Amino acid sequence: MKRFYWQSGRTLRFKLLFGFLLLVIPLVAFMIYNNLYAIDVVRNQVAQSNKNMIVLYMNQIDRNLEEVEKYLYNTAAENTGLLVLEQPRSRDEDIYNFEKYQLYQSMLKDLGNYRSVDFFFMYSPANQDLMTVTGNEINYSEQVAAEESLRELMESADGVQDKLWFVHKIGKNDYLTNVLKYGGIYIGALGNTKQHLIPLSLLDLGEKGRAFLVTENYTALAEDAAALSAGGVRLDYSGDNYKLTGTNNEFILVGESSHRGSFGLAAIIPNSAVLENLPFLRRIVLGITIGALIILPIILYMLRKLILAPVSRIIRAMRRIEDGNLDVRIHEQAPTLEFEVMNNSFNRMIHQIQQLTVNVLEEQLHRQKAELKHLQLQINPHFFLNSLNIVYNLAQVKDYRLIQEMTHSLVQYFRFMFRSDSPFVSLKDEREHTYNYLRIQELRFPDTLTFKLDIPDSLSDVQVPPLIIQSFAENAIKHGMDTEHALHIDIHAEREPGQEGMLRISINDSGRGFRPEVLVLLQREMELHDSAGERIGIWNARQRLKLLYNGSAQIAFSRSDTGGAKVELLLPAAIELEGRGTS
Repeated sequence: MKRFYWQSGRTLRFKLLFGFLLLVIPLVAFMIYNNLYAIDVVRNQVAQSNKNMIVLYMNQIDRNLEEVEKYLYNTAAENTGLLVLEQPRSRDEDIYNFEKYQLYQSMLKDLGNYRSVDFFFMYSPANQDLMTVTGNEINYSEQVAAEESLRELMESADGVQDKLWFVHKIGKNDYLTNVLKYGGIYIGALGNTKQHLIPLSLLDLGEKGRAFLVTENYTALAEDAAALSAGGVRLDYSGDNYKLTGTNNEFILVGESSHRGSFGLAAIIPNSAVLENLPFLRRIVLGITIGALIILPIILYMLRKLILAPVSRIIRAMRRIEDGNLDVRIHEQAPTLEFEVMNNSFNRMIHQIQQLTVNVLEEQLHRQKAELKHLQLQINPHFFLNSLNIVYNLAQVKDYRLIQEMTHSLVQYFRFMFRSDSPFVSLKDEREHTYNYLRIQELRFPDTLTFKLDIPDSLSDVQVPPLIIQSFAENAIKHGMDTEHALHIDIHAEREPGQEGMLRISINDSGRGFRPEVLVLLQREMELHDSAGERIGIWNARQRLKLLYNGSAQIAFSRSDTGGAKVELLLPAAIELEGRGTS
């Protein structure tokens, strides 16, 4: 801690001074480069704002057009009358006319639901028959012009249906057009481009600013093209966030292409409208810079008196406490209410530390016991959710026998988990609980997990800690299971030969086994925790056995004959329940 005085670059005094200089120097530099920087910032902000609005409107247009596309696809897929309309009318003219009338009525009824289109149409190449469906706002001359143009389009419609939405000119109007070919029938929709530009009129683009709907070649519609070419404006907005366009770069250009067709939206904003407030901003920045240079010494003095000096007193007190002197108190008068509260809190905290030091070890012991009880009764949420998912999948295939078996195993499993917190259970109960757990996992991993429980009935009344076998079986699945090899778990229990009153329980698996460095730590009974908390079940088992058997129980770890992991428990078997069965 003595090096603190020499580490001036890390002190609060240095950082505050450096922070103020860091604030003032960019402001001064800002004045040098103010013109270019301010213009670029304002342009970016205005361009980004208008770009966001263009993207918003384009997304809205795309959503409306997508709804129309879905309607056309649904009509093509669900209207069986189209199969009749694609056949020559001469086969049965009455049926042909009936299906055509039905399609007309259906489209007429649905046209009002799609405000982005003015026409629905159907064209039968086999009969050279065109049917158009229009709303009341379309007059007769517009309908006739549309039918003539559509007939010409359909007669050369090869590949049209692959273009999604495209701009098609009919008379003096431009329409967004979509054509879908289904079998030998074309169906499609047209929407006047003017209605899509109405929301863009609400954008504040300046006196000379405008928004355009452009084709895939970044060409504005015919009525706008002449005015743009006269001003040297190009609408190629691809690439950058914004571009400068016009004869003298007097416009900012932003735009967005449609995801539903070969068109886009573009907007031009006059530079004069964007930069008209820059002189006022320059004066504001100059005033801020001069003011900052004037008040900097005053602020540094106030910081030293109000912050740095009180902080130094607290640091000195903390160093003395770090050296072991808990009698330190801060008695100096604080310059502000906040530091006065901090000093009082500091003094109370040190007093409480003195009072609590004696109780720390006892509190740690209680906490350890609480953690052991919690670990004994914990339920893995992934196991629970996966089990419910298995039941759901079995219900889908209506495998009622496996559903019954799965739910019965789950009921028995959770009944065991939620039973009283007795430190011992019968080996029969532990065997049945382990069977239920492994059976649930076997259903979860069919053809991947198998197990064998070899625990004779003669040992049923022997008392063991609850979950002691199931925990190691769970560890075997967690660390031994992989997607390439099947896993087999073998659990065996017997009285230890040559040691009367001792029970040996072996848990073997055919998995990957313990890594050599892990096995060495386990055999030396060293703590084994990684960042994810793995192997905590082994630590839990060791602590429980120490508390319950006072050191007379043992755990051994090794590699099994199959190369997997092997865990052997040696437990006193003298604790038995006499004269009753286990449930």
